[in-house]
Amino acid sequence: MRSEIGIDVDAPPGRVYELAAQVDRWADLLPHYRSVTVESHDGARMRARMTAIRRFGPIGVPVSWTAEQWSDPADTMDLQLRFHHVRGPTRDMHVTWHIRPRDGRADRARVTIEHVFSRPLPLLGPDAVPRVIDRLFVRPIAGRTLATFKNLAERAA
Repeated sequence: MRSEIGIDVDAPPGRVYELAAQVDRWADLLPHYRSVTVESHDGARMRARMTAIRRFGPIGVPVSWTAEQWSDPADTMDLQLRFHHVRGPTRDMHVTWHIRPRDGRADRARVTIEHVFSRPLPLLGPDAVPRVIDRLFVRPIAGRTLATFKNLAERAA
């Protein structure tokens, strides 16, 4: 299953990238993140255990996963943050952030996050569990993450 969520940001793509690429600081930058614990660094790759809170009204549900993360700033027209979830309910999910200029303007960005995830189950197929996890957890957490980075980048721009 593949899903995508995005947001327009009135700030340069490079500024959004600089903020979002500080994955080890997400718990300081994002109010819904409780912790990011770096487990290892291997060159440009980092492995971290992440915990965020998914709110259901007044109830906060902690959600944790471990991901390998690396950045790719080589293409200024498509700055990327990449994640491969290696533990937790989203194990084997591949996530790519695309931070691109918007409307041909260097001072505006379009940020999209793609999630690619499959969890084959007999009789239900490969997409049933990913669809539920996407709708109930991934999209709400990613949406809040995008909204917070939008606010941070626009205040700094």
